[in-house]
Amino acid sequence: MENLNPFQIVQMQFDRAAERLGMPEWRRQMLKTPNRNVSVDFPVRMDDGRIRMFTGYRVQHNNTRGPYKGGIRFSPEVNLDEVKALASWMTWKTALADVPFGGAKGGIACDPKQMSQTELERMTRRFTYEIGDIIGPGIDIPAPDVNTNANVMAWMLDTYSMYQRRDEFGVVTGKPVSLGGSHGRTAATGRGVTQSALAVIRAHGLDPVGMTAVVQGLGNVGGCAARLLAKEGVRIVGVSDASAAMADPGGIDMKALDAFLAEPGRLLIDFPEGKGKFLPRKELLLGLNADILVPAATENAITGANADEVRARFVVEGANGPTTPDADAILDAKGIVVVPDILANSGGVIVSYYEWVQNTQREQWREDRVNANLAEKLGTAIGEVLALAGEEKVSLRLAAYMIAIGRVAEASRLRGLFP
Repeated sequence: MENLNPFQIVQMQFDRAAERLGMPEWRRQMLKTPNRNVSVDFPVRMDDGRIRMFTGYRVQHNNTRGPYKGGIRFSPEVNLDEVKALASWMTWKTALADVPFGGAKGGIACDPKQMSQTELERMTRRFTYEIGDIIGPGIDIPAPDVNTNANVMAWMLDTYSMYQRRDEFGVVTGKPVSLGGSHGRTAATGRGVTQSALAVIRAHGLDPVGMTAVVQGLGNVGGCAARLLAKEGVRIVGVSDASAAMADPGGIDMKALDAFLAEPGRLLIDFPEGKGKFLPRKELLLGLNADILVPAATENAITGANADEVRARFVVEGANGPTTPDADAILDAKGIVVVPDILANSGGVIVSYYEWVQNTQREQWREDRVNANLAEKLGTAIGEVLALAGEEKVSLRLAAYMIAIGRVAEASRLRGLFP
């Protein structure tokens, strides 16, 4: 089972929930199959004058409950099955959060670390043009993901607007605030991870203050979650990024680490206070003694091969698909509570929805309003998942999928089948 690709994994997660719901086979096939898989190959002129071909993808999984919604990632590992899986997870994530979106995802197979800003801009603009007919404020709304950011969204916004001959600020979310982006959007996913962790811990009758945590991946999500957990009294005892992993049982000074990493080009391996604290292998981070483990890097971080090493009491999934089905079974047998990705990292899409609403209504909300709305919306979803898990005596992941799939299935039933 460990050889399954991400799309096969999300299909298994779907089937387990659909079986529990008693869903007929024809509706299962309809809901778990993407509506559209788009692959585009396009040329980009590089800085040295060479013409290089790139492959990009946009998968639109389901729009029964609203426009497609999902990020764009730049990575050498981008492939169609990965994008199909991520689009599927977005469908269930938006349904669980109860925002009126469907699920989509996109990406370009490239190594952005080996490209200049001008090359990235030309590539982004050409990709936007290539998929311009299938995106739009009421059709499909991209957002940042791995190795993309507000700047990339600004290029997409500008290219699409030029293509339409009018400004369409609602075509993407995660934009700069000066271009219609929302206050609080950058920190929203990490803020949601933190809120989910604290809520589930407290629901188990425990006080998170004084607990310890390990955060795998110090990107936007993991870095923000580590910072916010530390503010809530949780001691961060292990962190990692692409360059290294560091552990300190006494607690890592997150303020000092944040200040250091804020400088462009800096990596954890260069952190002066990390001397003597770096682990010989990054994989050892997952086995550190801590109460909370936040996998916030990539898919398939916790597998059947390493799940038995996990010593945390709570695993809070900051990344999409970080735990394989084999690993899920092992963690469950060990009594480890897993807060699933479609719940834990849904803060980003919730605030993306608020950004889209602000664009539609030509408004801009204060950050405190955005954060309060996020806390309320996510708090409702957390409560629903905890309640169903208790009633049905199932894992939080299965409960989350049952709620999400049930909502999409009901919307599909009400809309009927065309023609």
